[in-house]
Amino acid sequence: MRRGGSTTCASAWAAAACLSALLLPPGTGAGEPGMPSPTDSVRSTITEVTAILRNQPLKQPEQAASRREMLEAVLRQRVDYEEMAKRSLGLHWLDLTEQERREFVDLFVQLLRDSFAGKIEAYTDEQVLYLSEQREGDLAEVRTKLVGTKTDTRLDFRLAERKGGWLVYDVVIDDASIVRNYRAQFASIIRRASYEGLLRKMKAKAVVVKAFEGGAP
Repeated sequence: MRRGGSTTCASAWAAAACLSALLLPPGTGAGEPGMPSPTDSVRSTITEVTAILRNQPLKQPEQAASRREMLEAVLRQRVDYEEMAKRSLGLHWLDLTEQERREFVDLFVQLLRDSFAGKIEAYTDEQVLYLSEQREGDLAEVRTKLVGTKTDTRLDFRLAERKGGWLVYDVVIDDASIVRNYRAQFASIIRRASYEGLLRKMKAKAVVVKAFEGGAP
């Protein structure tokens, strides 16, 4: 177990982490010289995300879409969305074809975006405490705490080593796993309405959000 220090940053990154929250840059390979630890990866990505959020020109209302795109571009490179989707769907994943899996991952990414992107600027001026790091093979967990005048939240990042770097596949917020919560929701819908019923719900939600945002369905 390793222990890190602490850093002060705008806590909007916490919601970004959930968006799959989800915050880790690629490394250079497990055990290779110069490879950042999972904790170092979390810390460096927080710096990258908050740099975007603190950029004064990007804070202008007319730059809101550009800032959102920049944040989403960072996050898409730092999370293993397929692994997250696979774990969230559970055993039903095994029954899908490759094409069906790609479709589900695409819808899952949209679901995460719709659920968390709007919250990205909800917090400011908290402190991130890096509590510990644990590794087991190609898996790791970085435990952190977000503290401030109105905030005291545990954020534990679960990562897997992929392509020479550490990618997030789950975030645990105050003992509530994002993957576990989605798996329970998906399983319940599939029991009531089948897998096709789950897809219909996910597609309908995506269309509603795009219409609300003024995009094409």
